[in-house]
Amino acid sequence: MLINTSQEYREAFRQLDELLAQDIDANPDLQGPARILAEAIQSYEIRVEGAPFALPKPTTLPAMIELKRQQRQLKQKDLAQLLEVPAGRLSQILSGKRRVTMDLAKKLYERLDISPEFILKTA
Repeated sequence: MLINTSQEYREAFRQLDELLAQDIDANPDLQGPARILAEAIQSYEIRVEGAPFALPKPTTLPAMIELKRQQRQLKQKDLAQLLEVPAGRLSQILSGKRRVTMDLAKKLYERLDISPEFILKTA
């Protein structure tokens, strides 16, 4: 599902609200459509500047990694496994105490889809 206009955006929110009002936890059949709507809403907010409630795009590499972690609904330890780094090292990177290596930069690009340009500018 792709939202292209503010009218479609408002309609998607209305539909999502209706689904959430139906006790989505008790009805697994509603979870798929709700997830699709939520992802479409989020995608629209990222693509369209000035969209209501749009979050600002991260300006630091640790913030971008954290955003990607949240988008994929990963725990920090799961993200560390995905990136093949010790959890402690990932924690230091996210807190800004450690810089990324070239190897990790490549994994951030390949596995989290963070653009190489963003990595180079903010690393």
